[in-house]
Amino acid sequence: MSRYFLVLDAGTGSIRSIIFDLLGNQISIAQYEWDHIAEAGVAGSMGFDYMRGWALAKRCIRESIAKAQISPSEISAISASSMREGIVVYDGEKRELWGVANVDGRSGAEVSYLRRSYPTLEAESYAISGQTFALSAVPRLLWLKNHRPHLYEKACYFTMISDWLLFKLSGELASEPSNGGTAGAFSLKDRHWDRAEFERCGLKDLFVPIRESGDILGHVSVKASEETGLRSETLVVMGGGDVQIGTAGLGACALGDAVVFGGSFWQQVVNIPSDAILSDAMLLRVNPHVVRGMSQAEGITFFTGLVMRWFRNSFGCGKSYAELEAMAKGVPLGSYGITPIFSDRMNYGEWIHASPSFIGLGLDESKYNVASMFRALEENACIVSAINLENIKAFSGVSPTSITFASGASNGVLWSQILADVTGLEVRVPVVKEATALGVAMACGIGAGVYKSFEEAGKEIVKIERVYEPNLANHELYGEMKEKWVKVYAKQMELVKEGIVEPMWKAPGVQ
Repeated sequence: MSRYFLVLDAGTGSIRSIIFDLLGNQISIAQYEWDHIAEAGVAGSMGFDYMRGWALAKRCIRESIAKAQISPSEISAISASSMREGIVVYDGEKRELWGVANVDGRSGAEVSYLRRSYPTLEAESYAISGQTFALSAVPRLLWLKNHRPHLYEKACYFTMISDWLLFKLSGELASEPSNGGTAGAFSLKDRHWDRAEFERCGLKDLFVPIRESGDILGHVSVKASEETGLRSETLVVMGGGDVQIGTAGLGACALGDAVVFGGSFWQQVVNIPSDAILSDAMLLRVNPHVVRGMSQAEGITFFTGLVMRWFRNSFGCGKSYAELEAMAKGVPLGSYGITPIFSDRMNYGEWIHASPSFIGLGLDESKYNVASMFRALEENACIVSAINLENIKAFSGVSPTSITFASGASNGVLWSQILADVTGLEVRVPVVKEATALGVAMACGIGAGVYKSFEEAGKEIVKIERVYEPNLANHELYGEMKEKWVKVYAKQMELVKEGIVEPMWKAPGVQ
């Protein structure tokens, strides 16, 4: 009897296999870190090692089954999610030729060329796809055409990395909207490829069929069965991009639902209609949701979790995040005026961040210390999130009434309350905070006929652990801090633009 789902989750830093039962309970997990390839002489490159990646995926699959102490015949379906924007290119025999991870930044010259040669193309493409050139497939494939012509000549298809995993399992090439849409050249309204962008840029048709999340792609192939131990009767089901399918894993399937993912990067996501008119300002990203007929407006805060890890490792004297947060509880709202400068609010069309710094430190060690700096970082993450959410509301007209807060940061009790106070919205923390894998398990359930939709699965599976109500007096004070932060950040950006200091990060093609 089939009683389990197997999920593959290919993140920026690791690949993991998780087994769930039909009610969404995690049974076992196997995980391995992986590194991406910096090519010699190629600035900003971060290639995707699909050979080692598949070896690790196979190991994860076998180990997760062994840890669960189940028979492979009890697994009814398998699906996958991955980092968005990462792509794999194939030849006519469906052999991998080339791949890049999501943070690959080699195509700066191609972005500059596109903006110079087609000055209206980016805005026109954004109005259809919700994507800019910053992380889309077009400049990366142009780089391949310009710098590896022998590979480009052989290229016949491209997919996202989650699609690649399902291809390795089934032998079938396809993509789905939530991840495929992050490649650009995609219509949010029609939920299908928009080939015109490739044609205008001189790229050939490399598109694979589009299937929706939860659709059955096929079955585990004989070859994959031999390599992984999975049964060839096991269904292979379309998955999704990590953030989009993660919001479904949190039950955020209705218009206006809002989620903040507090991971290495923070994403602020609000469900909007798929036919929403996109702003010419290109401040925000818009992606297809895994829920059909719906899109998501997204703000991204760069390196938030990575900054916290750096701070803990450099200044925390061996203390855990929980211990540092307990210290920060004694610091008053506003952290004595300390203003962290790390990620800017999102500006998708001109994505660049100031040089990392703390502004407003003093020499009174009773105030300016590890505890106050830690609290300042938590407050700052919430302030930038609030600005992104306000920008989403301004362009979409959609006003969330609450936020579901997930991923590692939502373990912080103080951080969760600060998010409620800064945004002025109720904050709900779910029992299962690592929602991406759970969303993929829901997709397995849809493919296997256990659930009719993500909406139904969410109502059955998702449970809320804690709820935080905003303190409105604190909300007013944080509003003043927001205004100060915007002014300070603008001054710090002037130093970057003058070439005095280096930015924390900038998108390819940004001068």
